[in-house]
Amino acid sequence: MQPSLVRRQLGGLVPPKVATPSLLVILWFGCRPRPLVNFYSKLPKGPAPSSASGGIKGRWFNGKNASAAPLLFTIFGIFGIGYTIDYQMHLKHHKNHAH
Repeated sequence: MQPSLVRRQLGGLVPPKVATPSLLVILWFGCRPRPLVNFYSKLPKGPAPSSASGGIKGRWFNGKNASAAPLLFTIFGIFGIGYTIDYQMHLKHHKNHAH
């Protein structure tokens, strides 16, 4: 893995220009951590807002309307189509001669 790729992926974990080595040395010797406190005081508080995800997963499997109905309809639909095809093949088998 490229070092730049790792740096880009981990870049969101540490806020920029807040936890610099010079600031950490200053904090170690007892100065007030004003930039760090200012950064974290501006962050939103409380639970994260619910995201409005769309598509089939957002509509049927997530949120307050969560249901397994589409999964069951799919399973029974595939079963019904397979049974119909099998029955038609069985009828074709009996068309010219009986069991």
